[in-house]
Amino acid sequence: MSGSSLDGIDIAYVNFSHDNKKWFFQIVEAGNVPYTEDWKNKLSEAFNKNESELKELDIEYGKYLGSITKKFIKKYELDPKLIASHGHTIFHMPEKSYTLQIGNGQEIANETGIMTINDFRSEDVSKGGQGAPLVPIGDKYLFADYPICLNIGGIANVSYDCDWQRIAYDICMANQMLNYLANKLGYDYDNNGNFARQGQVNQELLDIFNNNPYYEKEAPKSLGREFFEEYQHKIIDNSSLSAKDLLATATEHIAHQIVKATEHLESSKMLITGGGAKNNFLIERIRQMSKHEIVIPDTMIIDYKEALIFAFLGTLKLEGKINVLSSVTGALSDSSSGNICLPQQA
Repeated sequence: MSGSSLDGIDIAYVNFSHDNKKWFFQIVEAGNVPYTEDWKNKLSEAFNKNESELKELDIEYGKYLGSITKKFIKKYELDPKLIASHGHTIFHMPEKSYTLQIGNGQEIANETGIMTINDFRSEDVSKGGQGAPLVPIGDKYLFADYPICLNIGGIANVSYDCDWQRIAYDICMANQMLNYLANKLGYDYDNNGNFARQGQVNQELLDIFNNNPYYEKEAPKSLGREFFEEYQHKIIDNSSLSAKDLLATATEHIAHQIVKATEHLESSKMLITGGGAKNNFLIERIRQMSKHEIVIPDTMIIDYKEALIFAFLGTLKLEGKINVLSSVTGALSDSSSGNICLPQQA
């Protein structure tokens, strides 16, 4: 799993089982491979590349994913049945029936010698869906004890059951925005939200952030880097506020949108995962503003829940079961989505 915050590649080796009523999982081993500056630049700049350049990068990145996965497998002496890869999202424009996650599945399969399933979004988008979020199928079956599941990664998204259907959508930009601001202070991220805590919220800027039409749209809906580039990036770069004040305001904006997105639900447990769950200041603000009981799980779940769920998506695909819910994405029908790649002999 590689998220929009560009903090590296998450790898999880997971065992799944089920008894025809409930799914069970065990994360046996997990790790994160931070991106080198070279790969950070390549993936960040891919947004501006042409089609032929993207095809080259897709293959190069697929080989890289295959290489680090192979090392992970060897290190822990694993014997996986399959590899499920999210890849890295470059474009996400479902309104134009287009989404692109690079990291060529065939290259991963060839490099590792193991069946690989990738491209979990395209089929849903071809059916008129958002192709996102994909995590809710895992929330529904692996984390059923929590009525509300919130993930705060590069983008914050929420998932819950309503009228016997799973509802989920992207709420707002999160770590992608905060990390961009932390970079202005010379850091990859705002550790524990300490810089934001030192800043002052600017009400005028907060109102500008909050008044985007996206927040009034009904689900299904999803966000990509395009949203950050078109709106927040420009606002931030044109602001005369200090980086700490910008971080304080952005953090308040994220907390506000998360609370707003969940305030109509009956008071219950809300599981928070993703890198944002480690941002103490952000979690404090959510706790202060929300009526829900905030639950922060152990570090393994915080860090690897998305990798775990993409392993689950691959497992469901291999069994021919539904892994993308149209109630979440707005597609014409549910899907058993993913591209199966078998290793080819050299």
